[in-house]
Amino acid sequence: MINRDFASRLPQCMTGLIGVGLGAALMIDAHVGLAPWDVLHQGIHNHTDVPIGTISILVGLALFLLWIPLKQKVGAGTVLNVFTIGLAIDAFLAVPFEPHGLPLRVACCVAGVVVISVSGGIYIGAGLGTGPRDGLMTGLVSRGYPLRTVRTLLELSVLATGWLLGGNVGFGTVLFAFAVGPILHFVLHRVDRGVLTPQPADVEPSFPN
Repeated sequence: MINRDFASRLPQCMTGLIGVGLGAALMIDAHVGLAPWDVLHQGIHNHTDVPIGTISILVGLALFLLWIPLKQKVGAGTVLNVFTIGLAIDAFLAVPFEPHGLPLRVACCVAGVVVISVSGGIYIGAGLGTGPRDGLMTGLVSRGYPLRTVRTLLELSVLATGWLLGGNVGFGTVLFAFAVGPILHFVLHRVDRGVLTPQPADVEPSFPN
């Protein structure tokens, strides 16, 4: 029997995850820069021809191995995160869409960042668990390392690795870094189901991918 509370949160969680996949696909189609983890996914894709969404799933599953020594708990939203976002990215990228001209590509990228940020707030607000990447971050923070330091080092490492592999770093990467936090905060405060641990005002919630 499915818990009623879980059943009420699930549609919100799934809507957010699918939205994150849509936003990521829009940024990929724009070709003007990606979020750090997607830079890595695209870099690996360039050398394997495995679909980017599928690579996102495989990377997420690999990160679970790092959860074991960190003793992180896997929630329903964690499992849904791994598979839903990756499948959504591949599904949306399969739709023929190629924005032409720099203005349209930039607009597509901006739309992608906004969609990811809004959808991230919706997903996190459902309170069904963190994604594998954020779980790694929070696991390290629980060992006493500063959150900002951990997050910065993780994302810079991922970004550098993806860039060396040929992932797209550019305008979208910078826009994502500055825009996702404020937008996600704004949305999260309006859709939070009351299960998130309160965070200090100067610590932004992490991206749900």
